[in-house]
Amino acid sequence: MFDRGSLNMMLITRWFTIPLGLMLVLSPGLAALGQPLMIAPNSQPIQVSGMSGGDKQDASCAGFIAASPNHVISVTEDADLEFELQSSGQPTLLIQSATGQSFCVPADNYSQGKIKIPGRWPKGTYSVFVGDRGNEHHAYTLVISNS
Repeated sequence: MFDRGSLNMMLITRWFTIPLGLMLVLSPGLAALGQPLMIAPNSQPIQVSGMSGGDKQDASCAGFIAASPNHVISVTEDADLEFELQSSGQPTLLIQSATGQSFCVPADNYSQGKIKIPGRWPKGTYSVFVGDRGNEHHAYTLVISNS
């Protein structure tokens, strides 16, 4: 049987756990609501973080992603950039351009959760989704730098 002190502690723990859990689940989608992250040739690297995965199953390689992008990137002029993602689980990196072009890369068994997408990125706005093929949520770090 529980004594009054342990019962109160259980109730307090639940009241903190539920809002905290909701915040963690909803935070990847909230990150996209702000202004796009701006990057130009010769910009300093940008580092962002969040939680991978989501409720929407993507038909391409991305696995499970959030309903809205984790991040929105605005490339101010054509640039050679590298997107580098580090996460646990089975991470994927899906980048969609405003013109409908998609780039999707999953981590493989040898990369230890690291994904790199280098290339020439035309001026424009890109939606970045950090997915998880195992339908899980993991913390990630994404670095966007000039290559």
